[in-house]
Amino acid sequence: MDSREKILDKYSSKVYKNRKEHVITIEEGEPNVIQADTRAIPGIMTNRGCCYAGCKGVVLSPLKDVAIITHGPIGCGYYTWGTRRHKAKGDENTQSFGEYCFSTDMQETDIVFGGEKKLKKAIKEVVEIFKPNCIMICSTCPVGLIGDDIHAVAAEAEELYGIKILAFSCEGYKGVSQSGGHHIANNGLMRSVIGTGDAEPMKYSVNLLGEYNIGGDGWETERVLKRIGYNVVSVMTGDGSYAELKNAHTADLNLVQCHRSINYIAEMMKTKYGIDWIKVNFIGLDGIKKSLRDMALFFNDPDLIARTEAVIADEEEEIAEGMAHYKTRLEGKTAAIYVGGSRTHHYINLLKTLGVEVVLAGYEFGHRDDYEGRDVLPSIKRDADSKNVESITVEKDPENFKSILTPERLEELNNAGVHLEEYNGLWSDINDNTVVTDDYNHFETEEFLKLLKPDIFFSGIKDKFLIQKSGVPSRQLHSYDYAGPYAGFRGALNFAKDITMAIYTPAWNLVEAPWKNTPTLEGSLGGTE
Repeated sequence: MDSREKILDKYSSKVYKNRKEHVITIEEGEPNVIQADTRAIPGIMTNRGCCYAGCKGVVLSPLKDVAIITHGPIGCGYYTWGTRRHKAKGDENTQSFGEYCFSTDMQETDIVFGGEKKLKKAIKEVVEIFKPNCIMICSTCPVGLIGDDIHAVAAEAEELYGIKILAFSCEGYKGVSQSGGHHIANNGLMRSVIGTGDAEPMKYSVNLLGEYNIGGDGWETERVLKRIGYNVVSVMTGDGSYAELKNAHTADLNLVQCHRSINYIAEMMKTKYGIDWIKVNFIGLDGIKKSLRDMALFFNDPDLIARTEAVIADEEEEIAEGMAHYKTRLEGKTAAIYVGGSRTHHYINLLKTLGVEVVLAGYEFGHRDDYEGRDVLPSIKRDADSKNVESITVEKDPENFKSILTPERLEELNNAGVHLEEYNGLWSDINDNTVVTDDYNHFETEEFLKLLKPDIFFSGIKDKFLIQKSGVPSRQLHSYDYAGPYAGFRGALNFAKDITMAIYTPAWNLVEAPWKNTPTLEGSLGGTE
């Protein structure tokens, strides 16, 4: 049996029936199909988060000038505030509330008698003390169960205080993972924020979507873009702001970094404002260079194309010596990588540059199109869980709609390899014979460590220490373990340095994996008296 079969063979028949379609081995020439975005098995140690975590923790929290109130128990508010390193900085013109955790701290009496009065009081305190221009309210599981009408409270408070106040019904039990929360946040921002500003359009203007500035990734990406000559209208949402987001409709092009968490906005902005989007990857040298060249071809300006090539050459020269050195230390190593969104795909490309082979990969909350590409979308049927999350439709905005590309120019771009509104998914860059597991769990983590023996494991905080107790170095790619940035050219060098230190640290000589001193097979010797 191969590694996949050995692990699945240990499950009961009921669990096996569920997991066999979520764990596959990539086969050359085969139509590799995986099951994704379905309910996790009750009781299993999944690494997924909840709908509320996806809405508040991932998409909305990085908006620095928004006071976000968690309507629910204090633990929910703290978890989505204290565990993600989406950096932000304010200035004399922009407020920044990232250091504050706002919560109604619901208690048992609030669950019994309702929490709307407490929410109104919380809004009043935030307005009086912090004076924000925008407040967003995010609900947690008990709020949905007891029926507090946060939307009515928000509407009443908006009229009372004269500022923007939005409510997001993102109770944790909605959907099957944090992905449902991404969708809810996208809907709310599109419905109530994007397009409400009146800024004048700028030349070479872009929005950076699905960049959350973990460890400063967004700042490094913006640095490179501005060197070339682009104007970044808004970032959704790392170090982004409500003030900038209102004018996102004035951009010429949307750049989608994390496909899973933000593709809904990209699609709706295409329909409503005519703004094209391209899938970019600013992680890994090949991905960065292709993304920058695709952008330059889109704008079709010889000077912009020339500046793009000059900046690429300069940035590559700066890191060439360091990257060559770390490649000599890392070439031939193996890695497992299991993160959410598109991040697994992005880092596979960077690891290839360093000579590291990925032997195990997967997503926490990916959908089939994140694996197989967007061509598979028409064949995906919506189930009851996905119908719990509202899908809104938008119409063309006659006043702000613009069409930059002619049909002839669009064909030229396609012929040049620049494909708009397209994402080919993880399959496009993963090697044959790689094991791919969707929504993996702690049992599978331990078993794959024994069978595949990767030199390093990239994932999140929930399984980091489980992995390291097995004697394998683990790096968080949700929050970078207080390191970063890893985006851009300089970020690639930071990443190479950090994983070299992780693999070669002497600490691993002091840790012995359990299976090295505990028998994995038991039996008796027969044929003797």
